[in-house]
Amino acid sequence: QVQLVESGGGLVQPGGSLRLSCAASGIFFSIGDMGWYRQAPGKQRELVASITSVSNTGYAASVQGRFTISRDNAKNTVVLQMNSLKPEDTAVYYCYAASRSRLFGKYIDSWGQGTQVTVSS
Repeated sequence: QVQLVESGGGLVQPGGSLRLSCAASGIFFSIGDMGWYRQAPGKQRELVASITSVSNTGYAASVQGRFTISRDNAKNTVVLQMNSLKPEDTAVYYCYAASRSRLFGKYIDSWGQGTQVTVSS
């Protein structure tokens, strides 16, 4: 099972930047997709960005062009660089990773504990 630890959240002014990091540890054969979801108060959790094991990426329309996701397979980390932040980006951001315990095994999602991002002047 994979454990995910996030870091990098905080308070930033509109137009500012933050960098979220997530490190995976534990016993697993391989990690497939990784990414970030977010959940604002009173709203459903939404996918922000995802990245495959070969670094194909996908983004929510609301963050396209402002956020960049990347990963380091050797270190089992995923990073979300967030630029030009807006108040509507305020949310708890959750890292996820799909891992399997053996070759041809089923991928299982694991989640981080969440990190708060607040965009406010």
